[in-house]
Amino acid sequence: MSSPFLTGFIAAPFTSMLPDGSIELSTTESYAAFLRSQGISGAFILGTTGEGISLTIQERKSVAEEWMKYDTPDFKIIVHVGSASLKVCQELAAHAQDIGASAVGVIGPSFFKPATVPDLVHYIEQVANQCPDTPVYYYHIPSMSGVNLPMPEFLKQVKGRIPNLIGIKFTHHDLMEMNECLMLEGGQFEILHGFDETLLCGLALGIQAAVGSTYNYFVPVYQALWEAFDSGDLEMARKMQQHSVKLVQVLKKYGGGIVCGKAIMKIIGVDCGPCRTPLGQLSPTELKNLYNDLVAIDFFSLSNTSPLHFDGIQIKNQG
Repeated sequence: MSSPFLTGFIAAPFTSMLPDGSIELSTTESYAAFLRSQGISGAFILGTTGEGISLTIQERKSVAEEWMKYDTPDFKIIVHVGSASLKVCQELAAHAQDIGASAVGVIGPSFFKPATVPDLVHYIEQVANQCPDTPVYYYHIPSMSGVNLPMPEFLKQVKGRIPNLIGIKFTHHDLMEMNECLMLEGGQFEILHGFDETLLCGLALGIQAAVGSTYNYFVPVYQALWEAFDSGDLEMARKMQQHSVKLVQVLKKYGGGIVCGKAIMKIIGVDCGPCRTPLGQLSPTELKNLYNDLVAIDFFSLSNTSPLHFDGIQIKNQG
């Protein structure tokens, strides 16, 4: 197997928005700098966390163009181009290549879904053909797309047919299937681990890169987990994974990874604004309760961040 194109932690950034729901591009530079300062090696933009499906074509192009200003060999920008419309996917894929994106990600269509693996292969082929010189990852997330076809068979059928498809962003709990994908063709395809709360499982199977939303603000824990795994300290690795699980439990309590994640980013001083409807935002009372729950799981000390004042809510700075 050749050296993987992506390694380490890839953040799935939130798309910054103004109170009226329009996109905010001016914060991208500081956001990218923050991620790089945390040791992040890339950004998977406009995916689930980035609310890409909720944005217009022009908004998605504008966000991609802004993030591409910060694309470097050690901080790669992967542009998600998935849509319910094949034509939109194709337009966005061609645009991603035109602006020099390091790679493209594409989810399967979620309304009229491909019913068979050949249907999915044909769909992805038509998207990948629009960016033939750019690596492509299929974004496998059945919980959101509803497309749950066997990925090992998908990879077998794309081999030799879609030369620029180099792997899968695997956001699914089927670890046996993930392992099959990793072993296929002697490890030819890159499998990007997509569930932060099971990173240790992915490492045990041999993944070399992980994409996730909590890498925006909790990556020191995952770095410690990975280092412990590499050194054979499984007790420490499990301990770090348990911290991740506790965080994800908090996220679920307050609206999920996007709504709660944006609130956490605001608390630590990286304000990404509200979510776009139909996603909501936390009330002042919920924000206070969230803060208390974060303190209870040692979030701020573990993440090396400090809480700030926001929205007139007094938060005692622990640092």
